[in-house]
Amino acid sequence: MSKDIATPNRTRAIIDKYKFVLKKSLGQNFLIDLNILQNIVNAAELTDQSFVIEVGPGIGALTEQLAKRAKKVVAFEIDNRLIPVLADTLADYENVQVIHNDILKANVHEVIHKEFGPDSDVMVVANLPYYITTPILMKLLEEKLPIQGIVVMIQKEVAERIAAKPGTKEYGSLSIAAQYYAKAETVLTVPKTVFVPQPNVDSAVLRLTIRENPIVEVDDEDFFFQVVRASFAQRRKTILNNLIHNLSLKEQKSALEEVLTVSKIDPKRRGETLSIQEFAELSNKLLRIVNP
Repeated sequence: MSKDIATPNRTRAIIDKYKFVLKKSLGQNFLIDLNILQNIVNAAELTDQSFVIEVGPGIGALTEQLAKRAKKVVAFEIDNRLIPVLADTLADYENVQVIHNDILKANVHEVIHKEFGPDSDVMVVANLPYYITTPILMKLLEEKLPIQGIVVMIQKEVAERIAAKPGTKEYGSLSIAAQYYAKAETVLTVPKTVFVPQPNVDSAVLRLTIRENPIVEVDDEDFFFQVVRASFAQRRKTILNNLIHNLSLKEQKSALEEVLTVSKIDPKRRGETLSIQEFAELSNKLLRIVNP
């Protein structure tokens, strides 16, 4: 077998061989530290019965380490220039399939059903491009895929926002959206020096363990997230002001104040102080005002 891809020399050799020009617009930063890759794979707790979905395999550095542990890896790559590169770098691994498609446009349910079969142990493991991290994560969570969890390397600041607790400056609608579907934890910080080319910021490895059921019961999921987004629209404003202006409740101000009182939420509080449970109770009660 050839040498590991994730070394400075091998990465440079592959880039030179294919005269590959990295595209900033696709967030292409290749990892050249084998130890960190193995820590990412360890965080996913894969067995020889695990199936893996990878997003943005690049030249295959992480894919290779996943293939050594998992039963099968299906990787989505949007850049057609990388398809022949991956065919070469991953030639030794028969348990890898590369799909040339944008993950945001792909029918991931269908791919899981076709490639892995029902009741499989499926994990998503990826080094996600910074520019599109949130849309990818939200697609994977909102589509309620039959997966155990997600382990991704993303921008450190975004990982902190996703795993944030109420009352912190990082806590916001993204924290609630992710934690509604999954338990979130940051497992590793990754310095920018281990990438080619170096990004401008440090990264972190985030682990999302999918909940069997969302953490709270809401009567209307869309409305719940609407209330959450409205509450954080202007962070310096009180929950009362944010909801009045961003949910168009001017005419129902007194009813809104009553809902906040019944929910034991001080109208002067700010959105970042409310727990996900408080948001659930608030949105369920508000729904009766908006849709009587």
